[in-house]
Amino acid sequence: MDASAPTSSTPPAEPLAGMGAIVTADGVGFRVWAPHADSVAVRGDFNDWSGDADPLTSEGNGYWYTFAPGVRPGADFKYRIVNADHELDRIDPYAFQVTNSVGNGVVYDHAAFDWQGDAFVCPPHNDLVIYELHVGSFAPAEPGQVGKFDEVRANLDHFRRLGVSALQLMPSAEFAGDFSWGYNPAHIFAVESAYGGPDALKTLIREAHKAGLAVIMDVVYNHFGPSDLDLWQFDGWSENGKGGIYFYNDWRSNTPWGDTRPDYGRGEVRQFIRDNAFMWLRDYHVDGLRFDMTPYMRSVDADADFDLPDGWSLQSWVNRAVRQEFPDAITIAEDLHRDPAVTSTGPDGAAYHAQWEADFVHPVRAAIIVADDAYRSVPAVTGAIANNYGDTYARVIYTESHDEVANGRARVPQEIDPADPEGYWAQKRSTLGAGLVFTAPGIPMIFQGQEFLQGGWFRDDVGLDWSLDAEYHGIVRLYRDLIALRRNLAGTTKGLMGSGLRILHAHDDNNMIAFQRWWDHGARDDVVVVVNLGSQPRGNYTIGMPSPGVWRLRFNSDATIYSDDFGDFDSFDLEAVAGDYDGMPAHAALAIAPYSLLVYSRD
Repeated sequence: MDASAPTSSTPPAEPLAGMGAIVTADGVGFRVWAPHADSVAVRGDFNDWSGDADPLTSEGNGYWYTFAPGVRPGADFKYRIVNADHELDRIDPYAFQVTNSVGNGVVYDHAAFDWQGDAFVCPPHNDLVIYELHVGSFAPAEPGQVGKFDEVRANLDHFRRLGVSALQLMPSAEFAGDFSWGYNPAHIFAVESAYGGPDALKTLIREAHKAGLAVIMDVVYNHFGPSDLDLWQFDGWSENGKGGIYFYNDWRSNTPWGDTRPDYGRGEVRQFIRDNAFMWLRDYHVDGLRFDMTPYMRSVDADADFDLPDGWSLQSWVNRAVRQEFPDAITIAEDLHRDPAVTSTGPDGAAYHAQWEADFVHPVRAAIIVADDAYRSVPAVTGAIANNYGDTYARVIYTESHDEVANGRARVPQEIDPADPEGYWAQKRSTLGAGLVFTAPGIPMIFQGQEFLQGGWFRDDVGLDWSLDAEYHGIVRLYRDLIALRRNLAGTTKGLMGSGLRILHAHDDNNMIAFQRWWDHGARDDVVVVVNLGSQPRGNYTIGMPSPGVWRLRFNSDATIYSDDFGDFDSFDLEAVAGDYDGMPAHAALAIAPYSLLVYSRD
């Protein structure tokens, strides 16, 4: 029997709870919010697309409902909304699947997917190492094709070997066309059809969990669309020629992407956004949400003002509900305004767990990209290392993200040496930046291909050059070793998972920094990181140390196992001796290569 063919059955005695297409064994309930409609009907391949065979009944509160017996998952449908002399065919705002962004809604049953007992729990924040990726360009089967969830799944061993603990997917809700960054969501409840749709995403997440990887979904609530947007004037009503019931219809609608800011003050729209966030966590088993450009949710112009208080309260409401109902999940804000209130759980806070850290990426990128040593700022870099929002893991730190490697900027190796982005200088300084990401306090993140020196800039229609993974296998190993240190996989660097930080040494003229990390202090816990931001090697260079004794060298970024171009500089274990230096009770003389990072701890 055809999946959408009607059969005789008895409708439930009471309306079903929920929104959109509500699947039962006997058919499907349909509910939609259309407060200005004169009539609503559901049309589909189950009723020959009739405009009056399955009318919805007003529930008296702006919502309309009906039960269509015999309808099965897989059926295509739309709503026919009549408002005065306007007849509008609309995709269900809550459609979990669509044929494409301008096609039909598809009845989808979340309960039908076999999760095979998935009970994965997101790692604690101090064990998170995030790998941000764009599904469409990560590993497409052929040049010019759109990448799919299945192709990401086929590369799970790459992430497992690398040692990351979380994948962060750029937005994967249905967007206009097939090629996109994903920040133009047309249907926020539907999974991008070009990527493979909802079952393919669930399969990726299930298998990622089996491989020990959390999955974080990027969501976009600062605007919708702006194109292929059935939400626009959804039920035929609007004011000032603007977007209607889902949007602000005055000056608050304006965003850089069009007049498509949701009306955060309207209860039904707030619920729509909250329901969407909970869908990802509940129905897709994602382990966290990264909220795109949250300044545009609290301010019309994304400045320091809070002229959209309803947008701020919405974020707080959603985040506090997530904390209560999904206590192991993480929510991350792209706010970039260095505001502790973003991650505060106090009465006026937005209650995110973490925020992307502008005070890290900008000074660190500046320090590793600039050619002349005289223009590197040790105070700026130590400030980037030390910045804190009251919780060590309330910030996500990185040198590359989708934003930082596009829109007029390029990959770090490309920025360092545009003429030779795979050469010595690009390798040395880009990996120095990576060393800071994995040893400074915070949740570290890298962007796809960063681990094998991907050059150029990020484009949604150009796949990663996977030949670099083999060609620069040493750089991949460097990232793997740094991640292992950061996650204390060998049991010798517990301090990198702790909250303790002390700047031991900062010399601007010498471009030298040393800092200490710890959890509880002690052997295999206290870690000392030494950074040479300069082009000159340093020999017999004295720094203050936390305690006397032998400090074992756990990592040297200049080792030739990472690149044949590196020098294998003679950096060794340190013998720290008692005696005040740099305000510390001990000191040691070390040697370090140009543009290099050393990691020490005690046995």
